[in-house]
Amino acid sequence: MSDLFVDLDRSSPVPLYFQVARQIEQAIEGGTLPPGSRLDNEVHLADRLGLSRPTMRRAIQQLVDKGLLVRKRGVGTQVVHGQVTRPVELTSLHDDLVQSGQAPTTEVLLHEVVGAGDDIATTLTVSPGDRVLHTRRLRCSGGEPLALLENWLPAAFVDLTPEALVERGLYQLLRSRGVGMRVARQRIGARRGTTEECTLLDERRGSPLLTMERTTHDDSGRAVEFGRHVYRASRYAFEVTLVDR
Repeated sequence: MSDLFVDLDRSSPVPLYFQVARQIEQAIEGGTLPPGSRLDNEVHLADRLGLSRPTMRRAIQQLVDKGLLVRKRGVGTQVVHGQVTRPVELTSLHDDLVQSGQAPTTEVLLHEVVGAGDDIATTLTVSPGDRVLHTRRLRCSGGEPLALLENWLPAAFVDLTPEALVERGLYQLLRSRGVGMRVARQRIGARRGTTEECTLLDERRGSPLLTMERTTHDDSGRAVEFGRHVYRASRYAFEVTLVDR
C-alpha cells in the first residue's frame, strides 16, 4: 500500500478513521488494491498518515468487519475477494461460485449415515429411524471460509462419498443421478454465530451470521435434501429482484 494516496481533510467533521477507511475501500473497489494485496502494518500506516494508532486500528477494523480486509497471522492484513452476492434461486452455492468465476473448495467435516429423527423424518417425508445421510461441509472461496453447509438426504443418496462432495457440489451430484430439482422452500435469517461456527468461519466470537434453511423437491414432489446453512455476513449476501405486478 506504499503507493496508495490517502488525502485527509483534518478540518472536516467526518472522523479521520472513516476518511481513511473510505479511501481504502474506494481503492479496493477501483482495483488499485486488488485481491491479495498486503497493507503496511498499522503502526507504519499511522506514522505515515500522521494518525494515532487507535485511529488507524479503527479504520482497518471497519474494513475487516465489512469483509474487505482480513488479518492473517504471520502474513499481515490483506485485501480479500470481496463479498459474494447470491441470487435467491434454486441453485447451489457451489454452482453460483463457479458461475461467477471463483474456485470453491470444500472440506467435509462430518459424513455419516444415521437414523432420521422426528424433525428430519417429517421434513424429508420418511419414517423416523429411516437411514439418511448427514453431512457437514466447510465451503471456501479464494482461500477464505465462506459458509458451513449441513445437509440431510434420504436413503437413495447414502452412498454419496466424502470424496465426491469435495470434488463437486451437492446439486451437481444429484443432477448426475437424474434428479430434476423443481421447487424448494427456503427461509433466510440471521443470528449470532456459536463459538465453533465463528472459529471455523474465521469470524470474531459472537459475530452475526446469515442463516438459510432449504428443503428441495424433485419433479415428482419427493423431498431430495434438507439443508441448514450459515454464511459469513461480512462476505456474503442474498440478492432478490422484486417486480411490481
